[in-house]
Amino acid sequence: MAQGDKAKYTAKQKRKAEHIAESYEARGVPEPEAEARAWATVNKDDGGGKKPGGSGRGKATGHPAAHKGGATGGKASASRTPEQRSASAKKAAATRKANAAASA
Repeated sequence: MAQGDKAKYTAKQKRKAEHIAESYEARGVPEPEAEARAWATVNKDDGGGKKPGGSGRGKATGHPAAHKGGATGGKASASRTPEQRSASAKKAAATRKANAAASA
């Protein structure tokens, strides 16, 4: 199998890579770079192609890239007092209100 051949990937893995690449392109990443990043993410999630002969065959999928974001959330907020959180929320609301007035 030639390097770069996607024959050992499942249809689901191919769809997943396509969706990830589209997301990168929407954020301004050039198409070749977006495709490379997408396949790197699929490989990180699944460990390679899942069809017979692929390196990911028979390995459990932990989906590390898909779960990375939730693990770090809330730490900053949890370390602040209720008064600090309230002040921050009031400031954010005022900023949203000012931005809405400016764009209208």
